[in-house]
Amino acid sequence: MMVAAIVGHLVGRPNRVGISNVLLDMLLAAMLAARIVFVALWFDQYRDAPWSALDIRDGGFNSWAGLAAAMAVAIWHASKRPELRKPLSLGMLAGMLAWTMSGAPGTLGMGAQTALPAVELKTLAGQTASLAALSHGKPMVVNLWATWCPPCRREMPVLAEAQQRQAGVTFVFVSQGDDAAKVQRYLSSSQLKLENVLIDSGSELGRAVGSTALPTSLFYDASGNLVNSHVGALSAATLADKLVALR
Repeated sequence: MMVAAIVGHLVGRPNRVGISNVLLDMLLAAMLAARIVFVALWFDQYRDAPWSALDIRDGGFNSWAGLAAAMAVAIWHASKRPELRKPLSLGMLAGMLAWTMSGAPGTLGMGAQTALPAVELKTLAGQTASLAALSHGKPMVVNLWATWCPPCRREMPVLAEAQQRQAGVTFVFVSQGDDAAKVQRYLSSSQLKLENVLIDSGSELGRAVGSTALPTSLFYDASGNLVNSHVGALSAATLADKLVALR
């Protein structure tokens, strides 16, 4: 947005035309439309707790709806003020180019890490385990979490329920920095029934995939290639949306 605003200002300066306000209108319209469409598509997941639709921390946005809304706002402003057309068009083009070249489209900075990392992990019983051995040729969701992480604890029931329902997807829970005893105590006190709980006391997996925040959820296809990721707590709707894309 900054690049787009600067380029738009330079192009429109002879006519004293700026596009900052238009860009802000586009952003707000895009976020609102993207959220509304996402909630509408996954309304069944929000039905029991409709107010949770206001919690945008789950990252639930429909990008195509957001893009359409932003373009509609741009076209509306340009139709009302012809002098905006050139600076707005060139500003938007420059902004998109800057966004692409900055590497922003790469999630978590994991562009080079596309396959299941060969990191040695431990089961709760202390046995050696690996992600590849657990995949069984199925799509896999790898959740990086910790017992001390509030967002991790908030999303854990959603993931536990999905593990029970989604037989065609392997869910793996890799604790970062905790020991087996601490993880076992947490699972017992929370009454969570999880399979494939692994220990990564040195947080080696997090470093291998370039994750710098918890929780982080990684989505691998049946061939073991990373196809999606999510930082922060997953809601039932965002998880369902990513599982559809994973399949």
